[in-house]
Amino acid sequence: MKAAICYEPGKPLEVREVIIDKPGPREVLIRTAATGVCRSDLHFVDGTYPHPLPFIPGHEAAGIVEAVGDGVSTVKVGDAVVTCLSAYCGHCEYCVTGQMSLCLGGDTRRAPGAPPRLRLEDGPLNQMLNLSAYAEMMLIHEHACVAINPEMPLDRACVIGCAVTTGAGAIFNAADLVPGETVAIVGCGGVGLAAVNAAKIAGAGRIIAIDPVAEKRALAHRLGATDMIDSSADGAAAQIIEMTKGGVHHAIEAVGRPASGAMAVKVLRRGGTATILGMMPLTEKVSLGAMELLQGKKLQGSLMGNNRFPVEIPRLVEFYMRGMLDLDTIIAERMPLERINDAFDALRVGDSARSVITYN
Repeated sequence: MKAAICYEPGKPLEVREVIIDKPGPREVLIRTAATGVCRSDLHFVDGTYPHPLPFIPGHEAAGIVEAVGDGVSTVKVGDAVVTCLSAYCGHCEYCVTGQMSLCLGGDTRRAPGAPPRLRLEDGPLNQMLNLSAYAEMMLIHEHACVAINPEMPLDRACVIGCAVTTGAGAIFNAADLVPGETVAIVGCGGVGLAAVNAAKIAGAGRIIAIDPVAEKRALAHRLGATDMIDSSADGAAAQIIEMTKGGVHHAIEAVGRPASGAMAVKVLRRGGTATILGMMPLTEKVSLGAMELLQGKKLQGSLMGNNRFPVEIPRLVEFYMRGMLDLDTIIAERMPLERINDAFDALRVGDSARSVITYN
């Protein structure tokens, strides 16, 4: 199969032929239909977050099951599936207490010494986040994917695996938004736009989209934002506090920059909660001041929207099929695997929503 390989951080990916193993016990072989281009991949490709080299990035994908190994019970050959990096073991403390997204997923990888799932002629390849989805095929544990409605278009379904699961999960799970409450979304990329759409579904009273790019604010408006704020304008936070008469109930940070985290905290009302979704540089911190703590403000992180993806991804698919979830607006363009570096260049500029890699 063909796959995009990262040999050195900060260098263009190379599309090469890769050897993929047959599925072992509990493993699923998937022919990839589409892969979303996510900023999380960019952090690993650019070296902001470390990863063993060489590796195939990509984690937001949809495809069709080609083969299954012994003991697979959750999917079958021919199923349409969406993958998710929140691979879960099913028996650790996190899994059995309903915090599946925090599972370290050790049992979903091949054991040390076992043949690698992916390799080149001259050696093994590292699999990123249990998936490595910038490839024509994926070999993963069955607990890293879920079967979906076969009528769902897979070039839309792929973005549910990360952007939508994370953004919608921030609203439905982490923030636990009550209908009528106000929410500010800081950053209107794929994750932020999904959070805007989910806030509309959840019945938020006011949805404030905050982004420096006018085109992305316009997309947020199409998805349900009631107010659009240019985050680069002087006094943006003060404007939000004034228009909401004291600040918002919930602020969702969906960028991964210290300034956006500070903005999320700043626009909270007394008793409000800021939820940080973005992958910030590892040395950065987001904090609450002493007075903000006395005002009952809360700050929390959320990994992948605190998802329980085997249940939630099929529900999000049905939201799309019923016209409630607008994935068409979130997706900016589709391109072949050979243009993967163009997609990352567009992501570095940050002026568009989601790019999707499609495969024949």
